[in-house]
Amino acid sequence: MATATKWVLDPLHSEVQFKVKHLVISTVTGFFRKFEGSCEAPEDSFENAEIDFTLDVDSIDTTQEARDTHLKSADFFDAEKYPKITFKSTSFTKVDDDEYNLTGNLTIKDVTKPVTLKVELGGSATDFYGNLKAGFEVSGKINRKDFGLTWDGITEAGSIVVGEDIKLIINAQFAKQA
Repeated sequence: MATATKWVLDPLHSEVQFKVKHLVISTVTGFFRKFEGSCEAPEDSFENAEIDFTLDVDSIDTTQEARDTHLKSADFFDAEKYPKITFKSTSFTKVDDDEYNLTGNLTIKDVTKPVTLKVELGGSATDFYGNLKAGFEVSGKINRKDFGLTWDGITEAGSIVVGEDIKLIINAQFAKQA
């Protein structure tokens, strides 16, 4: 991609969110507060872009300190041994005007699996400082057990404490590099 345009994630205008069922009756929402990403796009439409993304596991935030500590433990992410979650794209294909499929390799706890996420291009605009920005909403679902997050809790009544499916919602704003 000799003529590719480089874009870098703007963390001040981006967020990484996840949702998981708790006791099968409600949803818990969490965030990763520290992350970075880049995109190299061969054309203005972003089709065939190469995207890299890294999450800092220690930055997980579900607004409950005890739950966050448990998620960082060896029961779940094992943040001390596996401090990063990474994604590297293998394809970024246009579905229609502003919708894309993003396929790539997601690595959690040293387990790498292919995933496909839906991407909606929100558009591009120039900020007050003359920087060109592009916004994306990324969504998808993964099964946590596919990535070694196998801890299970069962209540006395037999209810599952944590669901297997994790919904991902990423709002990403990238800044075009000179």
